[in-house]
Amino acid sequence: MTTEDTGHAPHRTLPVTDLSLVVLIGASGSGKSTFARRHFKPTEVISSDFCRGLVADDENDQSASKDAFDVLHYIAGKRLAAGRLTVVDATNVQPEARRQLVRVAREHDVLPIAIVLDLPEEVCLARNAARPDRADMPRHVIQRHRRELRRSLRGLEREGFRKVHILRSEDEVEQAEVVLERRYNDLRHLTGPFDIIGDIHGCRSELDTLLGKLGYVDGAHPEGRTAVFVGDLVDRGPDSPGVLRRVMSMVADGNALCVPGNHENKLGRYLKGRKVQLTHGLAETVEQLEREDAKDPDFRKQVGAFIDGLVSHYVLDGGRLVVCHAGLPEKYHGRTSGRVRSHALYGETTGETDEFGLPVRYPWAEDYRGSVAVVYGHTPVPNTSWINNTICLDTGAVFGGKMTALRWPERELVDVPAEQVWYEPVKPLETEAPGGREGRPLDLADVQGRRIVETRHMGRLAVREENAAAALEVMSRFAVDPRLLPYLPPTMAPTATSREDGYLEHPAEAFGEYRAAGVARVVCEEKHMGSRAVALVCKDAAAARERFGTADGGPTGALYTRTGRPFLDDSALTETVLGRLRAAVTAAGLWEEWGTDWVLLDAELMPWSLKARGLLRSQYAAVGAASGAVFPAATGALAAAAARGVDVGALADRQRERAGDAAAFTAAYRRYCWGTDGLDGVRLAPFQILAVQGRSLASVPHDEQLAWLDRLVEHDPTGLLQVTRRLVVDTADEASVRAGTDWWLEMTGRGGEGMVVKPLGALVRDGKGRLVQPGIKVRGREYLRIIYGPEYTRPDNLDRLRGRFLGHKRSLALREYALGLEALDRLADGEPLWRVHEAVFAVLALESEPVDPRL
Repeated sequence: MTTEDTGHAPHRTLPVTDLSLVVLIGASGSGKSTFARRHFKPTEVISSDFCRGLVADDENDQSASKDAFDVLHYIAGKRLAAGRLTVVDATNVQPEARRQLVRVAREHDVLPIAIVLDLPEEVCLARNAARPDRADMPRHVIQRHRRELRRSLRGLEREGFRKVHILRSEDEVEQAEVVLERRYNDLRHLTGPFDIIGDIHGCRSELDTLLGKLGYVDGAHPEGRTAVFVGDLVDRGPDSPGVLRRVMSMVADGNALCVPGNHENKLGRYLKGRKVQLTHGLAETVEQLEREDAKDPDFRKQVGAFIDGLVSHYVLDGGRLVVCHAGLPEKYHGRTSGRVRSHALYGETTGETDEFGLPVRYPWAEDYRGSVAVVYGHTPVPNTSWINNTICLDTGAVFGGKMTALRWPERELVDVPAEQVWYEPVKPLETEAPGGREGRPLDLADVQGRRIVETRHMGRLAVREENAAAALEVMSRFAVDPRLLPYLPPTMAPTATSREDGYLEHPAEAFGEYRAAGVARVVCEEKHMGSRAVALVCKDAAAARERFGTADGGPTGALYTRTGRPFLDDSALTETVLGRLRAAVTAAGLWEEWGTDWVLLDAELMPWSLKARGLLRSQYAAVGAASGAVFPAATGALAAAAARGVDVGALADRQRERAGDAAAFTAAYRRYCWGTDGLDGVRLAPFQILAVQGRSLASVPHDEQLAWLDRLVEHDPTGLLQVTRRLVVDTADEASVRAGTDWWLEMTGRGGEGMVVKPLGALVRDGKGRLVQPGIKVRGREYLRIIYGPEYTRPDNLDRLRGRFLGHKRSLALREYALGLEALDRLADGEPLWRVHEAVFAVLALESEPVDPRL
């Protein structure tokens, strides 16, 4: 639109889009800088004079103009890329100067707006004469500026300026008021809640059924919810006019929003008399509209006006949600250009065609890393799922699939089945899925190099290239089939260092930390004397094949370590463990209670020697054997010396203490070792249900979790499963804290490893909204002898160990926890496994950081 006033006006309003490139145009001395200072923030204005000063130390050095404008264009580009209003203060009377600025605006998909100060020559001369740095400017320079300006005025729109404001007198300039206008696509002030409805394609009956299921009555929702339509209302289906009437009515009443689809765009061109091919269902819509003409001759005009008024996409809910037809990369959100509109309507193709002769669409959602959710349609899929915070709601209703809506912010999917196949697709619907259950194969590019993983609970988490490379080595050489690796447990934070005499770790610090974070109740769980194990148990081979893509006759789950390696070398033995777990879940009635065909468990597998036999033999047993060989001889020699009258009392006492420490070390690690034969002697202690079909259970309170697990143990007749003992503690109650401490002292005093203290409510945040540690391990005095060496309890050694730096380990534990939660959420949401695996791989990569594992 052009705003131009050729007459006197006491007050001029100059509308300026809030994200645009405003170009001030006028001869030297026309007052552009004064105008800019009056109407815009100092940081919004980029002056060519200032840029000359930057590069030449002289704002009037015209020989520096080329470099100065390079700087100006660079700064303008950076501001526009950041989504900031930008004003260019220069003469800009030459077409080439303006052309470059229009190009900058188009590169960043914002509107270029011209504000022209066409003041009389004498005014410009007088103002320049009043400036010491411009007093010598010749008259012919001003005359040339004005000639170039006058030649340009009528062509500014053709140059690409979307708005042109012309001020022709000092009075007009003085009375002008710049008013910022919100972009048409900026509806951030609307916070919903919303019901976003996928492609309809003339299926009026299914639309009515879906709206009814969502709770709408006569087009309005009793709770004030707003429907948002993603476009493609028309073509192919039996009643495009009926769909248009319903949607147009809801939009007019303020009960709905609608963005255009490519089918509306084509219909709009047809209604304007443009030459279009009546293909892809448009012929059916035209025929239906012709029947409507007899009933309502104005209906076509109303439809044309409605389509003309549709905006390419909307930014909603404080900027947390974008709705469009064909998807939109982050760089286009809230932008206004033909390129943005084209992508919103049609998406992007690779330039190839598939075996059905259709264009191959570029998988933009796989590259999306934005924090803003993008909801779209356009490409029909049999079952929808979230991919990188984007979701496609076109589930092929017109092709006999279903019509789908997304409740926002609940992220709940609601759908209704198609009443019949209304239009036979060229391409079978089931081949269209961009993710499906398995989705595309896992790709090396998903995990190579530096990665940023977007998580719901901790924002963006970075994975360094060197850590990714180390993780890839482990994953490719040692891990279980990645399809059966939907989760890796995080490292666990140790408790803060204790100052209790003789102790490095003590429950007091763990209880105090949770109390300071506002966590009133914690559960203390026995730390089992084994190795961390994750068990994926499917109800049967069909369930494993359906969700995890295993081959016919393949495994029915997996049992793996915290680094993704198979726990047992014998696959048949692994299937036996899974079979016993499956039988316990069945006997406990939990398949039905959870409504699932698979379950993911976090557990401890014992004995420790089952997995750590090599470590025991090469490290711990070697120390024990050496001390057993050395100390008896040493103490014997010292005793003989003492018998001869040599004063070796202090040295002998020290060696006896060292021998006692070595014996305690040997006794400590031997408690974690016992013989096994097959599964005889093996124990599995599950302590958390991580996820089931359609649900992440990581936020379920631990008392509920442990009640489920007690039922599992109760219904296991084989003796494989073992109960996790626990005690609930009130962190604000001294007696309760003392009872928790006594329980730990009793347990560790008889050789137990210790306990893990967890918030009873599981997923918890502190008063500042930060994630609280999901668990803090408090290990016993004797167990730590295995970790830090036989003599670590000596006062001088304890003093050194109390200086250990735990910050990195604790930060790592929280980041891995957030990634684990993200993997579980994606798994429960039914996202393709490559998406789940992105977060799983990141946990393994972070584990490759150089952090002392003993902490």
